[in-house]
Amino acid sequence: MTYDISMTQASPAQDAYIPRNAIDHMNPFFHKSHSHCHTHSHAHKEFLQTPVPRRPSVQIDASVRPSAPSPADSTLSTASTVVSYTTPPATPPLAQTPTKSIADAIAWCTARARIPTPDGSEYFLHIYENIKDKKEHLAFVFGDAIRSQSLDRVQWDETELDRVKRGAYTGRLRNTVSENEQAAHEANTPSAYSTGSDEQPVLPSSPLVRIHSECFTGEIGHSARCDCGEQLDEAIRLMKEAGSGVVVYLRQEGRGIGLGEKIKAYNLQDLGYDTVMANLMLNHGADERTYEVAQAILEDLGLNQIRLLTNNPDKIEQVEKDSEIKVVERVPMMPKSWEAIVQGTEADFVVREGAVQDKIVKGKELDKYLKVKVERMRHMISIPTSMA
Repeated sequence: MTYDISMTQASPAQDAYIPRNAIDHMNPFFHKSHSHCHTHSHAHKEFLQTPVPRRPSVQIDASVRPSAPSPADSTLSTASTVVSYTTPPATPPLAQTPTKSIADAIAWCTARARIPTPDGSEYFLHIYENIKDKKEHLAFVFGDAIRSQSLDRVQWDETELDRVKRGAYTGRLRNTVSENEQAAHEANTPSAYSTGSDEQPVLPSSPLVRIHSECFTGEIGHSARCDCGEQLDEAIRLMKEAGSGVVVYLRQEGRGIGLGEKIKAYNLQDLGYDTVMANLMLNHGADERTYEVAQAILEDLGLNQIRLLTNNPDKIEQVEKDSEIKVVERVPMMPKSWEAIVQGTEADFVVREGAVQDKIVKGKELDKYLKVKVERMRHMISIPTSMA
């Protein structure tokens, strides 16, 4: 259907619809502003150029470029390069054909880095992008044997230094730059950057895994409304002790409703409503979290059989749904304050707050929160008899 945008009488069917370009031309300032922009763009055409790459790159005609590198090519050619600015030294492209892209993947790792912790241990923090939302989800990976397949894939026209920048190396990086010499270290072999060896570490058969949803108030804000911070710290402690494991950290604040809505729910909880009813009163589900991204992250890390740290049966069901991942064991996470009651050590119980480990939470609001989890959300922990 077409519409006449002249200033003649419109038919009744057209009364409710005005095309966007008609609105523009009805604006008395449109012609002047449009003309100015048109003239301005042509007057400064010489400055409106495509940004120059930060480093030399292969000059490719998009009209004739093949969809993928030819299998016969064993190296990535650098015969045709363009250097427009003075760039830092860059290592040559890898003498290896890039593997196929992961166009169908739900989540993929874009970077990782070694994170040292105060007790002398360390883990590798992995950053994941995904097709489900615009958030960066995380994976805390303990041990050298668990690696991201998407991160380790060779990318088109990348150099060894490019791989180092995004964390696709083995072993540990070697400090090759002095404090007085902040310049890129140019080399042709991976050994110039990392201390990796040819011997591959053995992947644990069933590593510990914690799928943890973000909780700003419990992890950073020292809140005693929940035990989220305590659970995260306990999972990290157990994985350090085991020498391997993965915490998949999903950016699903407030069981998926977001921090702002979660704060509103807190106000309703102060009126006496429990966590489930507060969410429902805000027109949200009791739990809006999803686990497809967690599935994709675990699959990318090559973990098909896991021991899952959780009290939530729904989490087990969602992780295994339409997936090759199998939870071979559920490792319960007993709240520290309830554990002290069961063991009869409540008198010796000490509340501790920490950013890395040994966080312990206690309080009446926490007890109410935990009881709702058991009674209304099927969580598999036992309520102490003194609270029943």
